Amino acid sequence: MLTIGYIGNGKSTNRYHLPFVLQRENIKVKTIYRRNPEHDSWDRIAGVNYTSDLDELLNDQDIQLIVVCTKHDSHYAYAKTVLDHNKHCLVEKPFMETSEQAKEIFALAKEKGLIVQAYQNRRFDSDFLTVQKVMEEGNLGDLLEVEMHFDYYRPEVPESVHSFDPASSFLYAHGCHTLDQVISCFGKPDDTHYDVRQLLGQGRMNDYFDLDLYFHGLKVSVKSSYFRIKERPSFAVYGKDGSFIKQTKDRQEEHLKLFYMPDNKDFGVDSLEHYGVLTYMDEEGIIHEEKVKSVNGDYGRVYDDLYEAVINGKDKTVTDEQTMLQMEILEKGVRGLK
Repeated sequence: MLTIGYIGNGKSTNRYHLPFVLQRENIKVKTIYRRNPEHDSWDRIAGVNYTSDLDELLNDQDIQLIVVCTKHDSHYAYAKTVLDHNKHCLVEKPFMETSEQAKEIFALAKEKGLIVQAYQNRRFDSDFLTVQKVMEEGNLGDLLEVEMHFDYYRPEVPESVHSFDPASSFLYAHGCHTLDQVISCFGKPDDTHYDVRQLLGQGRMNDYFDLDLYFHGLKVSVKSSYFRIKERPSFAVYGKDGSFIKQTKDRQEEHLKLFYMPDNKDFGVDSLEHYGVLTYMDEEGIIHEEKVKSVNGDYGRVYDDLYEAVINGKDKTVTDEQTMLQMEILEKGVRGLK
């Protein structure tokens, strides 16, 4: 049994973590620390201890892993405190505010023989898993270009912000999803081109980015905007022999926002209308076009992997090197914005 605790009792903990963890019979949630209990807005979970005493969580000998689900500006301090108390640590995204902080945290974990990792749940998005499956099957031929989009039409968000904070930028908040997918799939790029903008002008939030990453002839574009009234395809993959277009995103977040939870069999599952379209030419010169059934996503697989790492000593799925590379790309992307 892996016994865990949480720092933070807000949306991150209750929407993006607990619904998956509570499904797992080999993981026990013992304690949730919340700094301001008067702000509690989520239903309490039976059998879980809620405390406003951080030391109670940190000094509990039963707890092996502590999950940091707070705002980005406290990730470094909380992660350091957790490691100093000889607990393994999982940290929400973005992992840290700077690559120097990340480097220090990884070094401390290594020194103590502990695991610290970013919560890269988007590796287990349905659309991303489906794209990986299509690429591996080889019908596309040699890959030439991959486009990844994460669009919104929420102008009220950037319009409400009248200052610029790098770690609160759109690139940090959403690039941390898609960039990790790129790095996990293709590794370190040979070169990266950055187009990171403040569409409302200087002194406002970063609300748009378009990064091109190059890998030995393959171009991977990661694009997001707050001003897309009609979303671009979630993925568009082009090879020498064909293409795959996945129009819609993974549906886990959509269902979570509706409080439709993972204990439903069709949670996060694509219907026929959501399937991507594969078009390719075979060796006989015949063109095929077909819908591809989506691979089911499951954010909880992050915890499955952590269980194996903590309890059975297996390697982490999200490596320190991958997270460091991501942090460096994020830092460079917002450099120069004011």
